Amino acid sequence: MTYQEAEKILRTHGVKPSLLRYKILDYLHQNKTHPTIETIFKDLKPEIPTLSKTSLYNNLYLFAEKEIVKILSIDEKEIRFDYDTTPHAHFKCVVCGRIYDIPINMEISHLYELEGFDIKEADLYLKGVCKHCKN
Repeated sequence: MTYQEAEKILRTHGVKPSLLRYKILDYLHQNKTHPTIETIFKDLKPEIPTLSKTSLYNNLYLFAEKEIVKILSIDEKEIRFDYDTTPHAHFKCVVCGRIYDIPINMEISHLYELEGFDIKEADLYLKGVCKHCKN
């Protein structure tokens, strides 16, 4: 991702561009593995020696607030970040811990129990053993 592409995404979502925000956004764009703050910090720290967990945390939560990324809380022990904000489900392998994107129709507004409700967000988390660990 170029700086200009990141700048456009940030400005479109009402976020003032900066070099740090570009680096975070570029990292998420390149690492669509649903990383944790710890993983992002560990990977970016050598490249950005002045990076603090607080600034990383603040920027990631700003990105989530502005709908640039999505926060995943598949289990209560960790928070992960997803660069793909389109509707889809997630599968977490209980053996290896990897999280997979699962394409699925997330349209649930037709459910009669929800008539009259304005749904803003729907999350579907699945847990089990992935095909790689199963073999």
